[in-house]
Amino acid sequence: MATREYSFYPGCSSQKGASSSNYLISVQAMCEELDIQLNEIPDWNCCAASIGYGGGGELPRLTLSARNLALSEQHNPGQDVVATCAACWLSTREAQERLHEDRSLLAEANEALAEAGLKLTKEMPIKHMAEVLIEDIGYEALGAKVKKPLEGIKIAGYVGCQTNRPFGISGESFENPKYLDKLVETLGGDSIPDYEKKVQCCGGALAFSEPEKSQEMVKGIIEAAYDHGADMIVTPCPVCQMNVEVYQDQINATYGTKFKMPVVYYSTLMAVAYGRSAKDAALNGHIIPAKKLEEIAGQ
Repeated sequence: MATREYSFYPGCSSQKGASSSNYLISVQAMCEELDIQLNEIPDWNCCAASIGYGGGGELPRLTLSARNLALSEQHNPGQDVVATCAACWLSTREAQERLHEDRSLLAEANEALAEAGLKLTKEMPIKHMAEVLIEDIGYEALGAKVKKPLEGIKIAGYVGCQTNRPFGISGESFENPKYLDKLVETLGGDSIPDYEKKVQCCGGALAFSEPEKSQEMVKGIIEAAYDHGADMIVTPCPVCQMNVEVYQDQINATYGTKFKMPVVYYSTLMAVAYGRSAKDAALNGHIIPAKKLEEIAGQ
């Protein structure tokens, strides 16, 4: 397989010390096995997804993402932009589409970018890493790399809302996307295609302002996974991963439940299935240990 190169936008949540830095570690291990080269965009900045909630203003929000795109165009010309964070992917893709549809808005953004010697001119594809795996590489090639099948592990594919709407994976249903189920099966695990909470929002935007509402939503996501006999949940979104994993103790205290459901990334599953160590798969970065994955990684 020839090396595929992408212009990589890590986003704030994947940096060292961030809550989902284990995501980046497992993505790097996965990419090494798949001959994917991620060329990080130099001096990138926040995608501005968060200031959308804070009323930061349309032009500043779009221009922050435009700056990342202009830097990508300058330093990684001709490469598709790839993000691992769902919010970063959505924010960046929205900014590009909005700016190229509205030339007056693009002119305003470029006026601001000119102060830093930058200009956004081209429209380049902006992809979530899941799109790269499914659309650019494909299940057959992904399956060919499996060295340690995830046999005997039943995994609920929690897509969440951000990686599903409004763009989603090509050819997938918005109501019942199957790509995580297919990926689990490709890696030798047991999927749960009728898991009914796979696209429910985890309430990420409410986690701090109205935590009781967010945690009630998370409770339903975990409960449904248990109802289907899941050993763990897999997700492509760092906010979903954090919300569904870290609040289980608080949910248990509030509702009298006894949840202890591991929540991992698709890249974690892939790193283990591809024969990488527990450290390479960043299994040590989880609050709730994914013991079945640790056992396979240790074989």
